[in-house]
Amino acid sequence: MQDNATEVTAAGIARLAGVGRAAVSNWRRRHADFPKPVGGTETSPSFALAEVEAWLREQGKLAEVPLRERVWQQLAGHPEGPVTALTHAGCVLLLIHARPTVWLEVGEGSDQRLAARLPKALEHVLAPRFGATSGAEPAVNTAHDATARPSTDAPHGVNPPHGVNPPHGVNPPHGVNPPPAVRAPATIQLLPSVPLLRGAAELAAEMGARQTFEFLLGRHLDANPRQYTLTPADLAALMADLAGPARTLLDPACGTGALLRAVAPRPGQELYAQDSAPELAALTALRLALHNPAAVRGATGDTLRADAFPGLRADAVLCHPPFNERNWGHDELAYDPRWEYGFPARNESELAWVQHALARLRDGGTAVLLMPPAAASRRSGRRIRADLLRRGALRAVVALPLGAAPPYNIPLHLWVLRRPERAPAQPELLLVDTGQHATEGRGGPDWRAVRESVLDAWRAYDRTGTLKERPGLARALPVIDLLDDDVDLAPARHLPPPAAADGAGALTAVRERLGETLRLTADLTPSPADSASARWPLTTVGELARGGALVMRTGGNGGHARVPVLTDHDVLAGTAPSGALPESDDEAVLTEPGDVVVPVLGGGSVTRVIDEATGGAALGRNLVLLRPDPAALDPWFLAGFLRGTANNRQASSYASTATRLDVRRLQLPRLPLDAQRRYGARFRALDEFERALRHAGRLGEQLVRGMYDGLTDGTVAPD
Repeated sequence: MQDNATEVTAAGIARLAGVGRAAVSNWRRRHADFPKPVGGTETSPSFALAEVEAWLREQGKLAEVPLRERVWQQLAGHPEGPVTALTHAGCVLLLIHARPTVWLEVGEGSDQRLAARLPKALEHVLAPRFGATSGAEPAVNTAHDATARPSTDAPHGVNPPHGVNPPHGVNPPHGVNPPPAVRAPATIQLLPSVPLLRGAAELAAEMGARQTFEFLLGRHLDANPRQYTLTPADLAALMADLAGPARTLLDPACGTGALLRAVAPRPGQELYAQDSAPELAALTALRLALHNPAAVRGATGDTLRADAFPGLRADAVLCHPPFNERNWGHDELAYDPRWEYGFPARNESELAWVQHALARLRDGGTAVLLMPPAAASRRSGRRIRADLLRRGALRAVVALPLGAAPPYNIPLHLWVLRRPERAPAQPELLLVDTGQHATEGRGGPDWRAVRESVLDAWRAYDRTGTLKERPGLARALPVIDLLDDDVDLAPARHLPPPAAADGAGALTAVRERLGETLRLTADLTPSPADSASARWPLTTVGELARGGALVMRTGGNGGHARVPVLTDHDVLAGTAPSGALPESDDEAVLTEPGDVVVPVLGGGSVTRVIDEATGGAALGRNLVLLRPDPAALDPWFLAGFLRGTANNRQASSYASTATRLDVRRLQLPRLPLDAQRRYGARFRALDEFERALRHAGRLGEQLVRGMYDGLTDGTVAPD
């Protein structure tokens, strides 16, 4: 069976052939036999993958296509959507992982034979791993029998994919397992997936079944960044370590399964996962089954309204709940027995998740939840926080650095809870603040330092129930000291300042660095120039572009999600690329050393010459890239003359309150290359002086802020 139903976009064709998207556009114009679009839109058409592959092969352009790229295109263009395709591929990869010889036997022969024999083979693997009959239908099926019904509980009106059970609106009776999140697809459902399944099996032979699924899942998540809230792997590992070794674990809002995947496997382990989105519950169950030999119990449903595991008493609960949800079931769950510490207010959905986690723990079990910082201080939750403290259920609050997890602009908290076997006599709460381990840019915090600081403090506290103060980092505070009118548990409000020696030493180091930088700026200060009056013949950027002396490109809205993006803010501030763009069909413009980048908004005269460190970043929005021909133009000469104030004023236009620069109208003189280089050397020296001044300004601000803090908290003496 040919894969005629699988479609691929122009960007996908470019990746298959290893060329840019512009080359695909040229092929469409120049070759009358290039495949015609079969779907998509006029601006973003899609093509039949089989026809594209045949054409590329005839043209000799398909020889070096990586297998993984081919498999990804089959998955992304699946007629039932990528989630269904990924679920089917995951089932087969689990079969290959568990029973490779069975796959070899089933995979022989035609595509129809494979689709007919595969459901039964999958049933024998899925049922033992997921703890219930997978519900595979007979090999011979009608389209009516095989069609999944729409689910009223599916998010945003999306029907659950084939092979995923619809959610149930009521809790199952005690002792009855909920329907599994994954069931063996029927023959008619598998037929469109057969080319993908064969490709995934071939890829698994190269890189392993587990690694193949992780690659495909990672590509899917990268391609749809706005649809999923991900838990970073480093954060998931920290949460798993805080929970400690456990035989039975639950994630009641499992998402893509990052938290349970971070758990170290151990004999006899059982993993329970639930999510309101059917596709996430299915993908998590498959991911965990490929990663861990433990029994996996995955279920679909709204955890707070329809708990799939009401009788579970787990050793540990890990949870990254949804934040700031008002429609969490406040009205219909008023008398739910889980609210042992108080009925959460409508705007306190996070405290509902906290109490759900405690209700699913055995006595002495540990729960670790990622929480928004507001949950530690909102007045509407103070009574529940107070009761959690009095009864010894809340054991630690850890403030994470900025950038630890989405939303990246907020320092999130970790709450460590333990279901109390008995109320402690004099309970204390561990407070940890790791904000000092934040780093600049979007690379995330220093996870190694965060991990060492948190685990060292938690383990010392967990052994004795108390902790000697670690100024600026951690302390154990008696609960009685926190039970005031606010019950504010934000660590920063209760931690002592850093030690005086450390503060003074840090300020001394900053002062020395500032002195060195100021001396450098003095050395770089440009000497006065002789007055001169020059009248050169002028040209414009537009004329140079038409003549081939430079190439002009504009920044886009998409590219590859893993490539850092140079933003207009980075150019204005002189910082490293800090942006990110979702993956799209638009081909990203990548910078190269020697390029000149110009912001087009704001009316300022700023340019930036790309160096080796910045090269390879994608060009962000509101930026124009000029790539000079080195035989005709010196990049520093070009960048310097484009910064002239009069030049920018003449090339600017105004729309409402915004100023926009028309880069094509910017002027520069016609000079021979040797003269350009003399000017370029001068402009480069000015750029170095400007960067040194910027650095000195940042160090000066740091020194002033540190001195104010030191004088006000007593760590620096006034004399």
